[in-house]
Order: sequence, then C-alpha cells, then structure tokens
Amino acid sequence: MQQKRPPEVDLPAYKQRLGKVGVWLALPGFEPAETSRMIARTIEELGYGALWVGELLGGKEALTNASILLSGTERLMVATGIANIWARDAAAAVAGANALSEAWSGRFVLGLGVSHAPLVAPRGHDYGKPVEFMREYLDAMDEAPYAAPLPVAPPRVLAALRTKMLRLSAEHAHGAHSYFVTPEHTAKARQILGAGPLLAPEQAVVLETDPDRARAIARDYMDFYLKLPNYLNNLRELGYTDADFDGGGSDTLVDAIVAWGGPETIAERVRAHHDAGADHVCVQPLVSDADQCLEHLRALAPVLLR
Repeated sequence: MQQKRPPEVDLPAYKQRLGKVGVWLALPGFEPAETSRMIARTIEELGYGALWVGELLGGKEALTNASILLSGTERLMVATGIANIWARDAAAAVAGANALSEAWSGRFVLGLGVSHAPLVAPRGHDYGKPVEFMREYLDAMDEAPYAAPLPVAPPRVLAALRTKMLRLSAEHAHGAHSYFVTPEHTAKARQILGAGPLLAPEQAVVLETDPDRARAIARDYMDFYLKLPNYLNNLRELGYTDADFDGGGSDTLVDAIVAWGGPETIAERVRAHHDAGADHVCVQPLVSDADQCLEHLRALAPVLLR
C-alpha cells in the first residue's frame, strides 16, 4: 500500500494570511476565557497576523484553547506553538485540527512538538527517541480516518531545532516552528528545509533600554530553558559552550536569544530573522500580565508591521 502523505495545502496562501509578524504567548493558557478573547481581539486589531499559543501541563488543552481564541476573533490566524504529541493520539490531533479549520474557515495552523523529557515523564511516558516517535505519529495522522466536512485542510508544522527534526518538518509536514533560537539558527534551518516549507521562529523581546534591567528579565525567562537538553544541544551546535549557560546565561547568549531595547532595536532583530529566511516571526513579550503584554505589542506594532 502506498504510504499516505500530509494533506495538500495552499502553503503560499497560508504564509500570506500569517503575515510577516505574529505573536507568541503562554498567557492564554492560564487566563480566563474572556481575558484570552480580549487579548486575541486586541492583537488582531493591532494588525499582527497570528497568535501562537503554547501548551503546558496544568494549563489549557491546546486545541480547546485555540477554539477560545478563534471564537473571539474574525481574521486572526491561531496556531499551536506547540501542541504536545504526548497529550493526544494522532487520530485525535487530526480530528481536532480539522474541526477547527472547518469551523473557522482555515484560520488554524497545527504546530506539533515532542516537548522535552522532563516535561513528558510526569505524563507517564517514556521519551525514548523523539524524532522516531514524531515520524510514527505523523504516519498515524496520515492514516487516521476523517469523514466530517473539511473545506480547507490545516497545515502542520513541527517544533524543530536540529537537523533530523528539521528534515522531517520538510518531508512529512509543511514546515517548522523554532523556539529559543537566533537568526543564525534561522539561516541554518532555512538551508535544511529548502525554499518551500514554512519557517516561523519565535523571538523573545524585552522593551527595555537599560542593559542591566533588560538582561535580568531575559535571564529570569531563560533559566527554565537552559535546564532542558534539547535547547542546550542546539545552542552547542551554534557554537555556544557550557560557560555561556552558567549564571542564567552569558551576556553574549542573553543578547542573542532575547532582543531588548527600544522598538527599532527589536525590529532590527525581527528583520534579521526575515533576512535569514524566516517567512513569519512570532514575537514574545517577556512580561508578567496581559495589560503589559498588550502595551508592549502596541508600542512595537508601528515598527514591526510597517
């Protein structure tokens, strides 16, 4: 039997709808539904093309969360960044993503990821070989039955950092969503993916011009990720060493991962990702609450969306 492949999608049309710049937030996974809808509506009104939302144990389930955000907006694309493949089987992922795409006229993008061993163990799973497990999961998605209406199939993108997962993103999905990366990584990812697949890196930002305050905020954010082997191994491949990981990160590493400064400085970093081959960059303001998040997105919109 010939192996099924991912459904055909009009990827250039999806890239156009996503736009050059979107937003990445964890907040909607932990806020009341009406607050989340307000956040999404404001992001839409400001002109950002998409809202990417994470999925963390203890927060809202990714596809349900996406439906809340879609229900509060009219044009905004909503993407999972990412839906953890250990949280639902392949058939459930297909059914949920297809239902969202049909109900909201193709405004949904399914971002999938293998997460990290320390985050998977509490779910009762053996992390094993993540690339192999993702490949098997995608095969199962391609074989999953779906008999409900589906005018527009949603794209699938994979959380991908290193070569094997990036190649799988190009061969068995519609592109890659990278996180905790630099423009140098974006250039490497584009080379591995080739010209066609979607490449949508996340970029953490701090709207603060004082170096000490900005780096303190950045280090507080980075501390969690610098304990996860997947990110450390990727950074090592980019030339960083263990000395860069100590103390919350060297100034060199902090400045490479988190863009800080005024709006124009942050816009320069976003342009660097685009120049390196990104189709879409999702900015993540490092703030503590919804009001501050929207305040920063308002300040950045004139320079990021022009």
